[in-house]
Amino acid sequence: MNNADIAADDLIALVQGYNPKANQDLIRTAFEFGREMHDGQFRHSGEPYFTHPVSVAAILTEQQLDDATIVTALLHDTIEDTKASYGEIEKRFGFDVAELVDGVTKLTNLQLNSTETKQAENFRKLFMAMSKDLRVILVKLADRLHNMRTIKSMRPDKQVKKARETMDIYAPLAGRMGMQWMREELEDLAFRVLNPEARASIIRRFITLQRETGDVIQKITGDMRHELEAAGIEADVFGRAKKPYSIWRKMEEKEQSFSRLSDIYGFRIITESEEDCYRTLGAIHGRWRAVPGRFKDYISQPKTNGYRSIHTTVSGRDGKRVEVQIRTRQMHDVAETGVAAHWSYRDGVRSKNPFAVDPVKWVAQLTEQFDGEDDHQDFLEAVKLEMYADQVFCFTPKGEVVKLPRGATPIDFAYAIHTRIGNACVGAKVDGMRVPLWTRVKNGQSIEVITAQGQTPQATWLDIATTGKAKAAIRRSLREMDRAKFIKLGQELARAAFAHVGKKSTDKVLRTAAKNLRLAGPEELLARLGSSEVTGREVVQSVYPDLAPSNTDLIDAQRAVVGLEPGQSFDRAPCCEPLPGERIVGITFRGRGVTVHAIDCDRLSDYEGQPQRWIDLRWHDGNHPAVYGATLDVTIGNGAGVLGRICTLIGETSANIADLIFTERKPDFYRLLIYVELRDVGHLHSLMSTLEAESEVAEIARRRDVQPASREPRRI
Repeated sequence: MNNADIAADDLIALVQGYNPKANQDLIRTAFEFGREMHDGQFRHSGEPYFTHPVSVAAILTEQQLDDATIVTALLHDTIEDTKASYGEIEKRFGFDVAELVDGVTKLTNLQLNSTETKQAENFRKLFMAMSKDLRVILVKLADRLHNMRTIKSMRPDKQVKKARETMDIYAPLAGRMGMQWMREELEDLAFRVLNPEARASIIRRFITLQRETGDVIQKITGDMRHELEAAGIEADVFGRAKKPYSIWRKMEEKEQSFSRLSDIYGFRIITESEEDCYRTLGAIHGRWRAVPGRFKDYISQPKTNGYRSIHTTVSGRDGKRVEVQIRTRQMHDVAETGVAAHWSYRDGVRSKNPFAVDPVKWVAQLTEQFDGEDDHQDFLEAVKLEMYADQVFCFTPKGEVVKLPRGATPIDFAYAIHTRIGNACVGAKVDGMRVPLWTRVKNGQSIEVITAQGQTPQATWLDIATTGKAKAAIRRSLREMDRAKFIKLGQELARAAFAHVGKKSTDKVLRTAAKNLRLAGPEELLARLGSSEVTGREVVQSVYPDLAPSNTDLIDAQRAVVGLEPGQSFDRAPCCEPLPGERIVGITFRGRGVTVHAIDCDRLSDYEGQPQRWIDLRWHDGNHPAVYGATLDVTIGNGAGVLGRICTLIGETSANIADLIFTERKPDFYRLLIYVELRDVGHLHSLMSTLEAESEVAEIARRRDVQPASREPRRI
């Protein structure tokens, strides 16, 4: 039945198919109310808009969900897109439905594919909504699935935006919730938009393969049924080819062509009992050779979302590898609906599936490790790592099971046991053998963590750890260890920054700056200044926003270049960072004005064939303000107070440190990039001579063709 043609009676019949005791009047009232509210609204395809909420409700009936979820699906866009209010929904359909509809509305308003900081904030809100009532996410996933099924009617740019958001967020979220069928369909629908050529190529290869080998699925299914009958096992056997995106991902991961990819077929065997699962495994391995390292027992060690199944890969006909999943009927129900099984109905009553997990506990478990992440980007990284993670099961020396994502290391294992164990880790033994900390652990291994008093986490551990929990704990420890050092450096940077404008960095001034920058206090301000999270200029401007240069004869930075047309804007090229006093040339860009390059910039060769875009320019003669950035590559000795003296020298030459980035930290030296704001090229040479004379400066050079990630090219 086409979802667009579903009437109220048809939808009620779908619900009553699994829940004969469903509240017909409630569903019918919601249906009529939704249709009335959306009357006169149309989708991009030209269909009446209400066909969309009905289709979302129909998708949720396939998961046999409760009345409240079905009603929420029918009403999920009413608060957002119609004159209906929260109060009216609550009055007509009750508090639970009103809360669910309001929750879906708030999720709809989240722009999850925006800038990383905003994206991370919205991820936090998404997880908060999940912790309140997971059914909000179930409706949102069904909403996204129907939108992806009908995405062709949208503008191409909107299609790409929605598909990327689906691939990055909603598909892995569905997988993490145990709804593998939805994850696969969302991925494939997004793949069709993002890389249609690759998808079409895989489908063509499949057609060719089927023509050459015949219906492999039917043949192997028949072979498996024969083996099970011979063993006296009652079971259903299903086979299928894997989805195009799943195959494409394997090709990318393994860097193999389609012809070399083996396990492109998957088979599922549904048994009557758990005992039959293991008997089936024996029958399959008795007939076909098992592929080493491809066996997983999620029955004895289930996933956190309740998923239970035995996975094995065997060499089937003609040496083709096939993946086999073996599970009972109840396990299969949870595998199909994941965490949603908690609300599923069967024969008119809430399903009492012993394998369904408590969604509240599941969300609490998933979000627990993110609570320690103060930084938005760290939080976002941790969430994405966890959503994409597949699991391996390792053991402590006492035989306790520790679940870790695939690719985890002993560092992750140590932090999974306890943060204190992780921080004190100095080594590890895997199955009794000493191994490096970057070793990837495997299913079934026994791991012993070796600790030592006084040990602290190393910065290199961030590259070794894979779990969000371990990375968060390592960062937290590193921040605490570096805090004292950063505060001391921040004091020198603050003193130099305020001295540059003729002011002093007193305690009162620092308290004012911290308050204006919404930081906890002067210590937090200095720590962030020392770690380059805020700049000296930002601190000064937070206290003295209107402070102007004392010299009124300074040349306006907006009109510092001669040769531009009236009203024409310019910016300095980040590749060469030209300074007043250097010979310059301009390159025109439509809609962007002119980019100014130093005459010897290597990038100018890119425009040799476009002479019409070149403009002769020169800097205005006279005094320029110290606002023109240049990057210095400096190597200094790793000694007490060295960096402070360097910052003091820079301040004494009336230059301002706008950014400071460490590129190497060694026991005996530091190498760093210092982004300084200068008046002109003479100011640069004077500063470099001053620093060169400092005994602890081993090397100094002007760095060009570099743009540190932490700052944007300066527009003036």
